[in-house]
Amino acid sequence: MSASPGAPDVVLRDPAHRVSTRALLRWRIGALLVAAFFAAVIVAVTVCTDVPRMWIAGIVWVLVTPPYVVMMPRLRWRTHRWETTPTAIYTQWGWLGRHREIAPMSRVQTVEFNQGVIDRMLGLASVSVSTAAGDLSIDMLDADRAEQLSAQLTAAAEADRGDAT
Repeated sequence: MSASPGAPDVVLRDPAHRVSTRALLRWRIGALLVAAFFAAVIVAVTVCTDVPRMWIAGIVWVLVTPPYVVMMPRLRWRTHRWETTPTAIYTQWGWLGRHREIAPMSRVQTVEFNQGVIDRMLGLASVSVSTAAGDLSIDMLDADRAEQLSAQLTAAAEADRGDAT
């Protein structure tokens, strides 16, 4: 059913491009850092306080950490996608849920190339796009591809005669 009389039916599909396969390692490293933080908290609370049954938290940590470190990156990689067309930018992300953002090219105000320390070591980068309605980000791209995409989006935004508001 159309949104309004006379409007064409629109079927949303997954964006065409997947993120880099190196994103799996990046997300796994992030999961290990989170797991190490929680392990340190559990050990500190156990050593420094008399909290009864703190060993239960340790058992939960042991049971939850391996599946989280192994499965979360795979689930994220299956969902994270992106695509650009002459008229719009599409992103999709999530690992338990799925989120999509679509920004018209005519609304693009700024394009940023971002690369954190771990991302730089792994050759990954992100492209952030600011629009009048908010920001969207295409994360976990190969750094070379992110640089090309930044240049492409900048050129497209400059060529579009929209008001970007």
